[in-house]
Amino acid sequence: MRSELFRHAQENNLPGMSLQNHKMLRIGLNGSVLARQGSMVAYQGNVDFSYEGSGSVGRFFKKALTGEGMPLMRITGQGDVFLARDAWDVHLVDLEGDAITVNGENVLAFDPTLSWDIRRVEGAGIISGGLFNTVFHGHGRVAIACHGAPVLLNIDQPTFVDTDAAVAWSSSLRTGVRRTMKAGALIGRGSGEAVQMSLEGQGFVLVQASEGAPAPAPTG
Repeated sequence: MRSELFRHAQENNLPGMSLQNHKMLRIGLNGSVLARQGSMVAYQGNVDFSYEGSGSVGRFFKKALTGEGMPLMRITGQGDVFLARDAWDVHLVDLEGDAITVNGENVLAFDPTLSWDIRRVEGAGIISGGLFNTVFHGHGRVAIACHGAPVLLNIDQPTFVDTDAAVAWSSSLRTGVRRTMKAGALIGRGSGEAVQMSLEGQGFVLVQASEGAPAPAPTG
């Protein structure tokens, strides 16, 4: 039997997180890793999956209050684990003592060596709908899933991004909220067409090509 499929089978034998392809993450597991619940598509070896809480009382209440979208599971053992999310593009970011802010909806997996916390975008309070994201810092790798091929924008001037399209950005940037109130000016791709996240300073922002998975059609 011949197929191009067999030529590329199990060519990746790297330890830790690596890309099996641009839609799938492979983890050469020898210990543990944290990942989005429900993201496992296959595994081989002696591997166990368990629910992972927020890790601290403070983060527990922040998640309950903000609804930041990062339900986690802990994967432990030895073997190969494959993760994906609805055929979204997967990208890896290595932190070397620095920090990155990621929309919780876009987090696929991360090393347990990283510290993380939930932060609020300035000017977007809970009453007004809130913009809450997850900040990672330390040494380790984060796997980010993007809905569509993203663009990486270097920030050296005031930049504005649709709140549902912003995937990740430098934690050193100053963030805020800008509201566009002109009648009929539905300028964005996401649900908050009149609201954009503002970013200022020196750094980058990763913007996905979509506002995320489409909402289910109304019934009745």
